[in-house]
Amino acid sequence: MALVNADRIKSELNTFDIGCGDDILDKMLEQCLCNRLQGHEIVLEWVAFSTTKGGLKLSLNTLEQFEHEVLNKKYKAKPAIAKREESHNRTRDINSLHDLYPLQFIHTQSLSYIISSKRSAALIASPGLLMCSASFFPSVTPSQKYSQRGGRGEVVSTFGAVQGTRWAGRKGQTNGVQLELLEGSEDSLINNYKYMFQRLRDVRNVLTEKIEELGEELRTNFNIEEFSPVSLPAQDSVIVLGQVCCDSNGKLNSQSVLLEAGPDQGGRQVPVDLSELRDYSLFPGQVVVMEGMNTSGRKFVASKLFEGVPLPFYSTPIKQEMDMDIPDEQFLVMVACGPYTPSDGLTFDPLVDLINVIARDRPDVCILLGPFVDSKHEQIELFFNIYIVEGTKGVGCRLVFVPSQRDVHHHFIYPQPPFILPDLSKDDAKRMTLVPDPCTLLIDGVTFGLTSTDILFHMGAEEISCASGSDRFSRILKHMLTQRNYYPLYPPVEEVNMDYEKFQGYGQMPLSPDVLIVPSELRFFIKDVIGCVCVNPGRLTKGQVGGTYGRLLIQRSAPSIDGKRVSPCVAGQVVKI
Repeated sequence: MALVNADRIKSELNTFDIGCGDDILDKMLEQCLCNRLQGHEIVLEWVAFSTTKGGLKLSLNTLEQFEHEVLNKKYKAKPAIAKREESHNRTRDINSLHDLYPLQFIHTQSLSYIISSKRSAALIASPGLLMCSASFFPSVTPSQKYSQRGGRGEVVSTFGAVQGTRWAGRKGQTNGVQLELLEGSEDSLINNYKYMFQRLRDVRNVLTEKIEELGEELRTNFNIEEFSPVSLPAQDSVIVLGQVCCDSNGKLNSQSVLLEAGPDQGGRQVPVDLSELRDYSLFPGQVVVMEGMNTSGRKFVASKLFEGVPLPFYSTPIKQEMDMDIPDEQFLVMVACGPYTPSDGLTFDPLVDLINVIARDRPDVCILLGPFVDSKHEQIELFFNIYIVEGTKGVGCRLVFVPSQRDVHHHFIYPQPPFILPDLSKDDAKRMTLVPDPCTLLIDGVTFGLTSTDILFHMGAEEISCASGSDRFSRILKHMLTQRNYYPLYPPVEEVNMDYEKFQGYGQMPLSPDVLIVPSELRFFIKDVIGCVCVNPGRLTKGQVGGTYGRLLIQRSAPSIDGKRVSPCVAGQVVKI
């Protein structure tokens, strides 16, 4: 599938003399990505829809109507192509728990590039020189569209009390922020690990344990006596536990939902009738508890879907709180996600602009998420550029680097180990933190959940819902928090090379983070979801033009006297680069 971007959609709209703003282009791009459409396809669909409605004007409201009446029905509710075998009432699908039992091994695709550069010593004069791609490729020309972009520095999204807020760090007035991986060095993914194959029975065991652990939490929370086997005929209403899956290799829809139980509940699959549920949001791999009837043993008619339960937030031990010197100042965190070059060239102008913003605002922490060397770049060459370290010297901010599976020079596996940069000076190593994807950070007593994998896009394309008063992003983020891991979708999309044994150890949320960073191709936002501030900062470049970055001003809560936790005060903005 060719790359879809806002410029291509705008070009297709211009063909029909249809004008629109950036917010409409972002919405149409989101619809393209979630429904796997090209730019010309969605424009043709819109023109046909608009014509049948008497010439509707293109707006965010009419796009919502278009999505509900056309896209959701035509592209998201296609009936399953494969039919279940009547004798077994289920399919032989390698992505089901049941089919993992007899198989032994699975081979997993991987990609690893080893890149080294010996020219960095000669390129430390200035940030502009450090980032200049001509140092590597003398024939490279700057991106014209990026240099001609508009709206530089424009705030496009806000959260919290931002009026009169001074967006600046402490500027070295204190000893700096305390930053550490929450899991601790012994439990964190800090080194590379061997991969290339995993046994299917181990995958099955991980999925089974996930069902059992979440099921026990839900059973305790809702005071459920016990769960009934999903396929056992019963004339009374029963409560069942299982994992949502699809009855074929196609896309999940309301007619293809299966509930697959763990071994303790029989390990069988049963189709689920959702017609009696007024509100629901489901995706493949979701662990759910349902109440309903299964009179024949062949179909479960759900009448109630129990809400998921998130983990508690971080709470500092009382003794540690008393020993901590909690600063009165707020601290500033800046977040940016790659690519750091426009798609029509290899110049690092966007990264230079970001360094200038860092030098101006002097954030206390700057979180940079991959891809740093993008495998989807149209003119990519193999090189690794970390000169942002030199460009931010003297600023006084801590740098956090999160890798991406789109980085051509790093391990193509999830969870992904951190970068290894052995040649850093002692001073640079002190202000750099190399973390895995995903991870949970503790910054001055405030927890940050980080992942560079586009879980919003992946789950947005697979989720089905019948919910009023909620948006797709909030539903997906709530699923992440209540499923208690950074990638709850199963099976994963093809571009995610999952190692389930490592995922069980390093892909889980140890607690509900105060701030969850989830960069995506979809539209940027900052919002509160069940007490967690969730941020999609967008990407620093979008195709050939500039994108966005995020900044958060955080006041850590004071130590509690009565034992109750006080949430940190967060103000946030998404800003055009």
